[in-house]
Formats: sequence, structure tokens, C-alpha cells
Amino acid sequence: MNELILEPTAAALWQRLIREGAGETGHPLDADLEAYLMMLLQRFTRRPEMTRSIMALEYLEAQHAGSGRRVERLRDVGDQCLLLAGLFPGTARRRRVGVTYFVDLGRTAYYDLAQALNQGAGQLFQALAAGFIALMDTLNAMRARPAFESLTALEQFDLWAHSGSAAARRAFAQHTDGTPIAVQPTVRPH
Repeated sequence: MNELILEPTAAALWQRLIREGAGETGHPLDADLEAYLMMLLQRFTRRPEMTRSIMALEYLEAQHAGSGRRVERLRDVGDQCLLLAGLFPGTARRRRVGVTYFVDLGRTAYYDLAQALNQGAGQLFQALAAGFIALMDTLNAMRARPAFESLTALEQFDLWAHSGSAAARRAFAQHTDGTPIAVQPTVRPH
């Protein structure tokens, strides 16, 4: 993706970048997720300040908002968390949280939204919650220099072990000659 890309419209450019990013991850997105991600990126380019919010506070305020406003605010929380986790994971370090904070909060916001909406729209947000990692990896792959490379090895491992992100695993694997494997924590009775 280092060559100059010319497309007739912004939508066509985003669609091309999304498809290339998804192709690099090996997980092509279905039409609904691709369209939603394209819409999100177009909205973000018009409102770059939307990633400056305190996500946990936004989520809590969404939970207490009226039904119409709640839907909009939960969508914004999910969208912002997806953008931060996929395009700007270094933001997590500056905010003194892990990237998994954005992953968990974003998935939860989309899931809550799916529960609050009717079947049609609810299914889209259920798919966004389920496909959050694939979308995050696609956004990361769209960058000229994948964002996960800027994370420390420990942050890469944590993101991979917590979320299963293939992109985070590949970034972490660059630090070792071995093959990283995730070990599920064992729960011991007290």
C-alpha cells in the first residue's frame, strides 16, 4: 500500500483500502461490515475530534441517556473504540490503559446496542461486536506502517492473548524466533 492511490470518490478510496486491508489479514469482510466501516471512516474524516473522548465516561453516560440518545451514544462509543484500537493503538498507552480496554468497551457498546434495537439494525451491531477483532485488524492493515508495530512486545502479546488478533500476533512474533502460543488461564478453586 505504498503507492499513490487514485479513486474517483472518497467512498471508492475507502472501499479499496478496506478491501486491501481485509485481504492482508486473510479475513475478508462481508458487505455489511465493509459498508459500515467505510461509513465510519468517512464520518471520522469529517469529525477527527471524535477520538478525543474519555470512553468509559461516554459509555456510562450512554447507559443513562434517553432511548434515542442512548443508541447514538453507544454507537459512537463502539465506533471510537474501533478506530482507536485499529488505527491509533498508541493512544491506549498515552491514556494509561491497554488496547484491550478499547476492544472490550467497543464490543460491549456494540453488543448493548444490538440488544436495544430491533432485529434488522440489531443484527448489524451484533455482527460488529462479533467481528470487532477482524475490523480492528483490517484498520491496522490499512496503515502504511501497521500501528501494532509501535506497541511494545508486552502490549502486542497482551492484545493478541486477550483478543486473538492475528495482526497483534504477527507483530509480537517479530520479537522471537519461537512460535508464540496463548495459554488459557487456569481457574483454581479457593
